[in-house]
Amino acid sequence: MTHGTIVVVEDDAHISDLVDMLLRAEGFRVIQAAEGVPGLAAIERERPRLIILDVGLPDIDGLEVMRRVRALPGAVARTPAIMLTARDGEIDRVLGLEIGADDYVTKPFSNRELVARVKAMLRRAEPVQEDKPDIVKVGAVEVDGARREARVDGVPVALATREFDLLQFLADNQGIALSRRQLIDGVWGPDWYGDDRTVDVHVRQLRKKLGDDFPLTTVWGVGYRLA
Repeated sequence: MTHGTIVVVEDDAHISDLVDMLLRAEGFRVIQAAEGVPGLAAIERERPRLIILDVGLPDIDGLEVMRRVRALPGAVARTPAIMLTARDGEIDRVLGLEIGADDYVTKPFSNRELVARVKAMLRRAEPVQEDKPDIVKVGAVEVDGARREARVDGVPVALATREFDLLQFLADNQGIALSRRQLIDGVWGPDWYGDDRTVDVHVRQLRKKLGDDFPLTTVWGVGYRLA
């Protein structure tokens, strides 16, 4: 019995085989692809629990693959995704997050860190049964926790996994000014390795996708509050 399928799209055979070995040791089934187009086909075919996607690919780059994944119909468009990149500039990280990646890992990476991020992301993606309403309404926006779906005036809006997690956390804490650190701990987890600016990127995406009337305000010197 496996813990599910992970598609790894990476053109460096040494890195791809290393990731394959690490994930198989944790009980996952791994599908490898060395280019973006066959990687996208594998994602559509396999409908994996998670995607690990290199930015620098020989045909179409990982950013374009990520765009196409998020444009796919149905649940596969919401598959959690970690991007691997040798680029450490902020602009590359921000761009990857803005187009729908949920996390990024910069090469060279720690084996333990990569496995920890995979496990943490899959934990966050699993529905949690708690004593709270399935649907929270915030103005014209409905946050449906049971279906992991956001709707504006009844129309579903495509959100990446982390975007929905952030929206859900904000909706569960309406009226409370939350610091970036509190949002990181509540959404990404206290063991997350990234910086607090990741929150700002996801907030921009929520505002863009949910419309100008979405009442998510900046609390200067603190963080954000959902009215």
